Amino acid sequence: MEKGNKRKLFDVSFYFAGMILFYHLFRFVYFGSIRLAARWNRKAALWAEGRNQWKEKLQQQWKMKPGEQSVWMHCASLGEFEQGRPLLETIKKQYPDCKILLTFFSPSGYEIRKDYKGADLIMYLPEDGPGNATAFLNIVQPSLAVFVKYEFWHYYLAELKKRNTATILVSGIFRNTQPFFQWWGGFYKNMLFQFSHLFVQNEASARLLASINIHNNVSVCGDTRFDRVLELAEHWQPVAAVQAFIHTNKKLLVAGSTWQEDEALIAQWFHKHQKDWQLLIAPHEVDEAHIQQLEQLFSNSVRFTQLRPDQAMPANCNCIIIDSIGHLSKLYKYGTICYVGGGFTKDGIHNTLEAAVYNKAVITGPNIRKYREAVEMKKTDGLFTISSYNELENLVHKIDLEEAGQKAGAYVQKNAGATAAIMNYIQEKRLFTNA
Repeated sequence: MEKGNKRKLFDVSFYFAGMILFYHLFRFVYFGSIRLAARWNRKAALWAEGRNQWKEKLQQQWKMKPGEQSVWMHCASLGEFEQGRPLLETIKKQYPDCKILLTFFSPSGYEIRKDYKGADLIMYLPEDGPGNATAFLNIVQPSLAVFVKYEFWHYYLAELKKRNTATILVSGIFRNTQPFFQWWGGFYKNMLFQFSHLFVQNEASARLLASINIHNNVSVCGDTRFDRVLELAEHWQPVAAVQAFIHTNKKLLVAGSTWQEDEALIAQWFHKHQKDWQLLIAPHEVDEAHIQQLEQLFSNSVRFTQLRPDQAMPANCNCIIIDSIGHLSKLYKYGTICYVGGGFTKDGIHNTLEAAVYNKAVITGPNIRKYREAVEMKKTDGLFTISSYNELENLVHKIDLEEAGQKAGAYVQKNAGATAAIMNYIQEKRLFTNA
């Protein structure tokens, strides 16, 4: 038996040594590829430039006083930030003396939220590695580390565990196709064991974690995005230029985060029904080339940035193209019905909750399977998926828009409360007793 145990221990050690070697190779290829692409790709260049001399910059900008406490929150990109934001702002409100560091992996998050006022410092997360993780945590000295939804970095998590730093995952969601749940996935599973607590969105995720013997530190508390959209709705402010655009005798389709596949369908439908409908469209990409394409699709349109509250709306204008970011969550409120884009892409739809919170029926493309809230909202008849123009045509004129909107809004209200559950954990564990 003793010989067998030694052999088993050797096999496990050999496995992890092999996976560490593979992980080093992965890091070399992955991070190296991004830096290589930075020569011609703007997004990759931002990723690389934002990490240059990170240690020196962090040492200059982040000073911890004796007895001071801090929270480090990491988000992959903008969507994860919106999930983590309610928790971040609640922590800051209840513990105003606690310092907050916010990191992003992707330029899509950092470049848009680098001026966010709710954190003491915002930066790119340095590349994962033993030296970087140690140096980063030596400077930051977090009392609490928060990872939002996903992005699991081996060396950061291992170093946090080594220091006994409270580390939580919020709004986590797991699928059985992920490496954690495969027979060969021990290395990845080990990352999950580094967390102090995992707050997951649904029971299915909790069952998957239990299947790999992670259950005593798991709580099902839902998605913090519900809390975020409710907060946005509560503090909604009118947009004067849009209000001047709306005709009382016409309905309004608000289409948000659209891709070209969405826009082609919407254009075909809108050209047929513009006598009775107006359109407000906010594309996922707002670069000049794409805005010009939309202007060709919708000839009687005006750009949002060209509107002035003190000027009359251009004659015959029946479409506003939103050509800047940061407005969409307000604009859904004006819709008679809302279309959320991305459902014809591989990655799937964007945030349907931002529309549903205003009691609006939601239409999307067919790819919603990765998005729990969309799947569940569809079951309530508050959200509808389409795969073709004919389905869009039939749907808009068949459903009771007001009733469907009420069902969508009720779904959002029912699923709020994740932020409060996480804050209860933080308070029970007395993570900021000196804050």
